Parts: sequence; C-alpha cells; structure tokens
Amino acid sequence: MGHATGDETRPARPYGRALRRLPRVEAALRANGIRFRVERTRSLEHARELTHEAARRGEVAAAMGGDGLVGAVAGALHGSGEASALLAVVPGGRGNDFARTLGIPRDAAAAAALLAGARERTIDLGEVGGRPFVGIASCGFDSDANRIANATRMPGDLAYLYGALRALAAWRPARFELTLDGAEPISHTGYNVAVANGRRYGGGMIIAPGAELDDGRFDVVTVAAVSKPRFLRALPKVFRGTHVMNPEVTVRRAREVRIAADRPFALYADGDPIAELPATVRTLPGAVKVLVP
Repeated sequence: MGHATGDETRPARPYGRALRRLPRVEAALRANGIRFRVERTRSLEHARELTHEAARRGEVAAAMGGDGLVGAVAGALHGSGEASALLAVVPGGRGNDFARTLGIPRDAAAAAALLAGARERTIDLGEVGGRPFVGIASCGFDSDANRIANATRMPGDLAYLYGALRALAAWRPARFELTLDGAEPISHTGYNVAVANGRRYGGGMIIAPGAELDDGRFDVVTVAAVSKPRFLRALPKVFRGTHVMNPEVTVRRAREVRIAADRPFALYADGDPIAELPATVRTLPGAVKVLVP
C-alpha cells in the first residue's frame, strides 16, 4: 500500500482524530504484512497531489479521514488517467458514512486489517462543477444542518442530530426547481433535495436506502413541506431508512440533476460545501475502483 493520508487540515475537526488512531492502524498494517507509507495532508488540494503521485507509482491510495477527504482522493484517482488506480478507505473522520455504505468497519484498525484480503469494486462518483464526491449532495434544510454541525465539536452522530434540531427551529419551506435528465422542470416546495450516489449521510442517516454505488444513476430524494412536529417525529425513521414510506417523501432516479431554489443555498457533498445553487449534479459511472471487505 503506497500511501495513507491523514485528513484535511481543519481546526477542531477530524485531523486530530485520525492522528490519534494512526498508531493502531500502522500496527494493524504491519501485522498483516502490508507495506505502506504515511503522508500527512495539509489541505484537500495537497491530498489530491499526493493521490496523483501514488497513482503514478502504481500504489493504492488509502484515505484515512472523513468523507470529504475520501471524496477528494477518489476524484483525484478518477482524474489521474491511471487504469490501475485503486482507493482504500480507513475511517478516521466524524461521520464516515461512505465507509459504512461499503461495509467497512468503523474501527480504523479493524478496517486496515481487512485490507489484506479485500476485493476490488468499481463504483460511480458524483460531480458538481468539476468537483467529484462519493456520497450524497444535498441542499435546503440540509445546507443549514450541515453548516451548524460543521461548526460544533460534538462527535459524528450527535453533531448532525444537533445540527438538524438547530436548523429546524429557524426553518421555513423553500421552493426548488428540479430538472432531471433534461426533462421538464419539476417544482418542489419543502425541506430538501438530496442527490444520492450512496445511501448514507449525516453520521448514519440512511436518506436513500435504495441507492446503489454502481448503477450509473442517482436516487433523488425530496421531502415536501409538512409541519415541524411531523418532520421531527419522522426524523428517527431516517436512521432506519423507513422514512421513504412517508407520503411527503419522493424518490426519483436520474443521471443528471439541475437544482435551483427561491433563495440562496449552498450545496453540500460529503459533508462539505461544494457549490452554490443553481447547480448541476452529474454521475461519473464506473469512475473509480475501491477496496471493500
């Protein structure tokens, strides 16, 4: 294994968490006879540079961090042009939703140990304005909840739940216009729009239980305007993925989604802001190979 990255440098965010886990990860790799070297990233751009270097050397690029770092490394591998480019994921962030979707253990050392017998899987990526992501791009209520969660030092699941509750207090419905695969625009008034390559976000929420990482399409999940008490009562269902049975939830499928709204929103992907609305989200089918249990 050529290179294990730490995490992007963000004050009070997963970088320190990844470094604390690193000695156990290194021990697990040695115990399983896996050769490796460690590069500590200074930024997401630095992570992309290291990834290109690893791809040129024919090394596995192992991202040890959160979903934002994993998305940056995956995108760099896709852009490297190297047919042998291969991604490994060692959870080191707060939510680690992409790792959960792949069935990778949340314990970083256990995940590292499994790499010795891992198999390759080819998956899709999403892309917005040239910036790839691995999981879910969402906006609206999710924009406010992500912004609040990113500003707190709480651990993963609690941070996103706290962000959702704080966002709900000030929320008012928004009107969105969705254009799916160039068809006639759809008007949607409600809470959010989630364009899902993977199934999970927000520290374990299964927002798109039917999404597949390798089918070349997104699941587009929208939640219509309902009362705040009803929205709050439905929130636990999102952790089980059963919220999609509620009448206010609609799931559509598309390869390309253009999103506009009646007020400014940042589009978040893999937990970080990736664009401002209006924005177009596209699939990159079969974009990268990843090691899975």
